[in-house]
Amino acid sequence: MKRTRTSNAWLHEHVNDPYVQRAKAEGYRSRASFKLLEIDDRDHLIRSGEVVVDLGATPGGWSQVAAKRMQGKGSVIALDLLEMDPLRGVSFIQGDFREEKVLQDLETMLAGRKVGLVLSDMAPNMSGILVSDQARVMHLAELALAFSRNWLKPDGAFLVKVFQGHGYDDFVREMKSTFSTVATRKPDASRDRSPEVYLLGRRLKDASASIGRETV
Repeated sequence: MKRTRTSNAWLHEHVNDPYVQRAKAEGYRSRASFKLLEIDDRDHLIRSGEVVVDLGATPGGWSQVAAKRMQGKGSVIALDLLEMDPLRGVSFIQGDFREEKVLQDLETMLAGRKVGLVLSDMAPNMSGILVSDQARVMHLAELALAFSRNWLKPDGAFLVKVFQGHGYDDFVREMKSTFSTVATRKPDASRDRSPEVYLLGRRLKDASASIGRETV
């Protein structure tokens, strides 16, 4: 199939992207690794010995950062609809996080352990229909927030990608009702034209919310 002007422009930009080049040079799986590296350098989210859950993990850039920074002390559980090549120190579940069975598989792997950090870089396949795409993005963010309410430690943290648009303000209010502090992060590796931002919630307001569903 012949490439369109748009696809050619994207390919040219991708190949020449400095973060793509850095990822190749430094052995990271994706340019997204630098988003988490920058945020963690600032906010110190990844703590040795903790359980980290990475939602929307493939190809593994964030899980790779978390595993490296934990230096084998702790556990990283990654989940994605798409297949992911194995990573040392990372357990992987392939499945759709929107499905109850997949959520149950994740909870089974946790085996009652509370989570120190939930990462969510989930995003749906974009249709180009803005209203529909935004609704699906926010739905995934809400599912990740619900999981965090149930499984985070009281002093845990939740970092989630969202797109500014319809439903964004409502979601921020939900975050603020859940966490003691909520901050917005736009790392340098996030392209300027992208509507994505990352919301960071820390310390659950209601400590009783951090109990796994099976023990509620």
